[in-house]
Amino acid sequence: MISVDGLTVEFGGTTLFSDISFQINEKDRIALMGKNGAGKSTLLKILAGVRQPSRGKVSAPKDCVIAYLPQHLMTEDGRTVFEEASQAFAHLHAMEAEIEAINKELETRTDYESDSYMELIEKVSAMSEKFYSIDLTHFEEDVEKALLGLGFMREDFNRPTSDFSGGWRMRIELAKLLLQNPDVLLLDEPTNHLDIESIQWLEDFLVNSAKAVIVISHDRKFVDNITTRTIEVTMGRIYDYKVNYSQYLILRKERREQQMKQYEEQQKMIQETKDFIERFKGTYSKTLQVQSRVKMLEKLELVEVDEEDTSALRLKFPPSPRSGNYPVIMDGVGKTYGDHVVFKNASLTIERGDKVAFVGKNGEGKSTLVKCIMREIEHEGTLTLGHNVQIGYFAQNQASLLDENLTVFQTIDDVAKGRSVIKYETCWVHLCLAAPKLHEEGESAQWWRTYSSCHDQTIVRTGESVDFR
Repeated sequence: MISVDGLTVEFGGTTLFSDISFQINEKDRIALMGKNGAGKSTLLKILAGVRQPSRGKVSAPKDCVIAYLPQHLMTEDGRTVFEEASQAFAHLHAMEAEIEAINKELETRTDYESDSYMELIEKVSAMSEKFYSIDLTHFEEDVEKALLGLGFMREDFNRPTSDFSGGWRMRIELAKLLLQNPDVLLLDEPTNHLDIESIQWLEDFLVNSAKAVIVISHDRKFVDNITTRTIEVTMGRIYDYKVNYSQYLILRKERREQQMKQYEEQQKMIQETKDFIERFKGTYSKTLQVQSRVKMLEKLELVEVDEEDTSALRLKFPPSPRSGNYPVIMDGVGKTYGDHVVFKNASLTIERGDKVAFVGKNGEGKSTLVKCIMREIEHEGTLTLGHNVQIGYFAQNQASLLDENLTVFQTIDDVAKGRSVIKYETCWVHLCLAAPKLHEEGESAQWWRTYSSCHDQTIVRTGESVDFR
């Protein structure tokens, strides 16, 4: 159905993946796996037509409908739930408006014999044929069915999308996709904002009702339940197996062990052959045998072992300051929006060292409670933060809040607090390593001034230490 041929993506001098090819067939349920940064989301965007590859192409039938659910939701807050779900038909309404505009233009034009007039006639005929083949008479009814099936109540239809949590917004996006009746569903981390019941509903739909599906997810159980094929993106290549992810890991391990065994045996044979050639290359009686072995080595196809990505993320942070025994104390905490009660009379004490999970259905108030603790919103009751408490907060939509114009270093540097104090002796060692010819105080001070200006920092000499402020 969809053919991917020789796809290559490059960023500057870095190749994300190179010359990958595969087929997406009808009823395929594919898990797109790989480490963060391997190129999974990029590949999904290329399949969706959102971005273009450096080289290669994606071929699909003209009437093939591809629906794409991005990792970070872009639901606009200016619409109601019903209006947002109806955006599934926005392209059809745009087509209808274009047909009407062309017909009005044809009514006013008199150059009936011109090429441009005939082109308009052909264009409006093709668009009309396509448009009227789609039944839009009951689209409102279809939107209602989809929303009700996803757990919305009729009284929710006219509520703004801004009233809903990330999980319910995900359901709105899913409704839009399902209403398009797509031939291929592209899902990037669809379970990120869903509760357990919603995940089970999505699993059931994808297994029993969807056509072709390609999903990116770090939820191994979800992936195993819905997929029958695994494509792993790693080290710029892909590995394609017609099994789910757990079975793929077993098969990949067995394949690599086989490859290693064949590689070691081949290397042993090559070495023995080279030793024979070296030993008898000047011997007249062995000339033919030596030549035969040389030719054999030239024609030999070397066994390749699949590369394995062993990279790992290692982060080390300084210990946080010791807080009081009770970092969070809540007494009768509640939150309402007008007549809507999110929660009330919440009393909770969190002790130092506790690891607490807030669980519940989408929209029950988990994120709202966290925002109360963060003091981002007003609330009822008493909420007290203990002595020396520092809070780190990673929101549902944290990734979408990043400034794409900043580098990784700038992003981290913007939130860095405090100052680092480095002993002067250590600085001097670093100085000597960087510029071993500098020995005099004046030269070293000049080097430090140059260093500080390059790093946009001010250096203050304080006897035995250098402070970066």
